[in-house]
Amino acid sequence: MHKDLERILLTEQQIGERVTAVAREVDKAMTGKRPVAVGILKGSIIFYADFIRCLTVPLELDFMAVSSYGSGSTSSGKLKIKKDLDGDVKGRDVIVIEDIIDSGFTLACLKKLLCERGAASVTIVTLLDKHERRTEDIAPDYNCFEIPDEFVVGYGLDYDEEYRSLPYIGILKRSVYQK
Repeated sequence: MHKDLERILLTEQQIGERVTAVAREVDKAMTGKRPVAVGILKGSIIFYADFIRCLTVPLELDFMAVSSYGSGSTSSGKLKIKKDLDGDVKGRDVIVIEDIIDSGFTLACLKKLLCERGAASVTIVTLLDKHERRTEDIAPDYNCFEIPDEFVVGYGLDYDEEYRSLPYIGILKRSVYQK
């Protein structure tokens, strides 16, 4: 375990098993469609890669980089699009693959934006859900794990661009981010 963590919340094995199970559910729901899988950079990249490898439906890959955090640990309340989609989603089924939903602000804004761009459907898949922090009226269509209101890192999730490469998800010690 990394020295900056209080404890491991989800092991590599737990994550792998649940990601595979959720991907199978989404794959079944998307049968007969050719969706666009939109990974939200940077946090979802490891989840995104593992998730799409479990899908059998033909799909296109695309990415967006959006943020409402910057380098802090709380949302700024403003969505910034740092990298937009390369392709058009008009008339397409879109699967948004995100690492975590807490307040729901980012995903609510993204879903609205994709619908305004003419997406036929928007399916939200999240690795983690901090439901108790929700301030927006939005829920993921598919979620791997509901977690407590703790600051988590690993498996793509970071604090100030660190810890992304940990193969598990751990709770970061408060002393690290409350300096």
